Amino acid sequence: METSSLKRGRLIDHLQLVVADLSASRRFYDAVLGALGVPEGPGFFWADELFVSTADSPAAAGHLTGRHHLAFQAADPAMVEAFHKAGLAAGGRDNGAPGDRPYHPGYYAAFLLDPDGNNIEAVFHGPHDRNVAAVEITF
Repeated sequence: METSSLKRGRLIDHLQLVVADLSASRRFYDAVLGALGVPEGPGFFWADELFVSTADSPAAAGHLTGRHHLAFQAADPAMVEAFHKAGLAAGGRDNGAPGDRPYHPGYYAAFLLDPDGNNIEAVFHGPHDRNVAAVEITF
């Protein structure tokens, strides 16, 4: 994956998490991003717009980030379940097992706390069964 490629038209350019234990975070994110099919760049801890560093990295200014919520899109409910299982096996803590959520019909998600307590979600925006109609969200 090329980190220097510019992708216009995205709301978020990048996110940085400054973590206490880079190897624990790498293990966690390698597992959950792998379950979601997100490639990792060679030789550094970067996946798409997510950058993870330690407090002593030049970009961190010496401070850990606070608790954040990040949600990754999943292609289907099985991918949400794989994310949850992989994250638990890699040191994440359960913060909401895979299942339907009330946010809108077809919202199927799972939540994990990463090693620094960030709330990490995988979500599939259904429908995932035949009884749920497709939903279009506009802003």
